[in-house]
Amino acid sequence: MNIARNAIASALFLATPLAASPALAQQADQTPRIVVTGEGTASVAPDMAVLSLTVLREGKSAREALDANSAAMAEVLAAMKAEGIAERDLQTANFSIEPQYYYPPRKEGTDPEQPRITGYIVRNSLTVRLRDLDKLGAVLDKSVTLGVNQGGNIAFTNDDPSSTVTEARIAAMKDAKAKAETLTQAAGIGLGKVLEISENSGGRMPEPLAKVRSAMVEASADVPVAAGENNYTVSVTVTFGLDQ
Repeated sequence: MNIARNAIASALFLATPLAASPALAQQADQTPRIVVTGEGTASVAPDMAVLSLTVLREGKSAREALDANSAAMAEVLAAMKAEGIAERDLQTANFSIEPQYYYPPRKEGTDPEQPRITGYIVRNSLTVRLRDLDKLGAVLDKSVTLGVNQGGNIAFTNDDPSSTVTEARIAAMKDAKAKAETLTQAAGIGLGKVLEISENSGGRMPEPLAKVRSAMVEASADVPVAAGENNYTVSVTVTFGLDQ
């Protein structure tokens, strides 16, 4: 009896039509559509600066150069902490020991002499995240006084730009819809519902500092700095149906 029931169930299963695959469903969907790209930008003043500070010291031996570099960097780190910068915002970014060579001039008719090591250079780089921009000028001034003699690159950014990125997304969608409406009105057809939305990657980075408006940050030190604004851009691709 069980064997007969199983045979009947198997026959019914084989006779049942298979559901359409997603690929077949997409091929069957011939809904007229239009695809547009919208872009939106929102600006916000930075609330954080990222500094790159490097101490470079030379010595006749690697030990001499390292000791001099370590002493200077220890003072820089102590000064950063004294300014209220948390340890989590201080990070060694690069450290190197390099020999310095002297290349004797080649005398005519002789083989070139081998280069000789005349000393060593030690570099120690520190990345500083400064969350109080009012202290930026003072921090730069003090770091140079304490021995920073390379680097100084500054990147103005935002600790949490999510609300600004949301504004840019809304503006991008409005831009996409406006483009679609303009195109369909010109063609004399109606704009249908949204069928698909995709956000293009890479749109959250602020524009380079050279492209933003300058606004002086007040600082007590003699180092003038300009924070400007960060522009966050979002691009979306939207597919609309068409009402014909």
